[in-house]
Amino acid sequence: MSFAANQLLAGRKVLVTGAARGLGFDFASAIAEAGASVVMADILADRLAESVEQLKRRDLAVSGVAVDLADPASIERCAKQAVETLGGLDGLVNNAAITNSGGRSSEQLEIGMFDKVMTVNVRGTWLMCNACLPALRACGRGSIVNLASDTALWGAPNLMAYVASKGAVIAMTRSLAREAGSDNVTVNAIAPGLTLVEATEYVPQARHDTYHNGRALQRAQVPEDVSGAVVFALSDLSRFITGQLLAVNGGFVMN
Repeated sequence: MSFAANQLLAGRKVLVTGAARGLGFDFASAIAEAGASVVMADILADRLAESVEQLKRRDLAVSGVAVDLADPASIERCAKQAVETLGGLDGLVNNAAITNSGGRSSEQLEIGMFDKVMTVNVRGTWLMCNACLPALRACGRGSIVNLASDTALWGAPNLMAYVASKGAVIAMTRSLAREAGSDNVTVNAIAPGLTLVEATEYVPQARHDTYHNGRALQRAQVPEDVSGAVVFALSDLSRFITGQLLAVNGGFVMN
């Protein structure tokens, strides 16, 4: 799928976290193809540099910045650098997250691991929103897209920390939409289903089969299936949509 023809985001300035690989990389690519200038942020510095160069070779307007979502000071530096690099900010895509609880039941999950997942996925998303909000308000039409997960909608087992964190992201999205609406900033959440990316290679085949067979659209989900929703949520096509959750999972869960 190519977004180059529609230029829905021409002139926009967008920060994408977790953009070195997987869904984040595809989001950054699609957003840049749609005409935006993009700052790609990630904790994986070497991988991020490779990904930025890959998109630059396609003549896309991208740059990279390191960020550790477990470190509030790093989040502040990332947002500041993104605004300085782009000359402002119109959009934020909070994609970065960790799982690290797969295969463990709730009773087996260590407190330290639960805290780590919540720190990155919930606190990190919250602080990144806060760090970017002044610039998003100043632009006159800001957009925040928070990546949730459909696991929070159907209660995936043995993923307690991750599912809890994504449920919190959904709730946080609705609250922030109320707070930011008066400044014409939209805040929405997108909940992908199990998607074929590097990070999901560890997922047992049985779970892939469950998703495949349970979807109304019975095929594997690929990153491009989600990118269109992200571009839409950042564009003027969604300018009167806020506080909403869009499940992009081929009909596995009908929200």
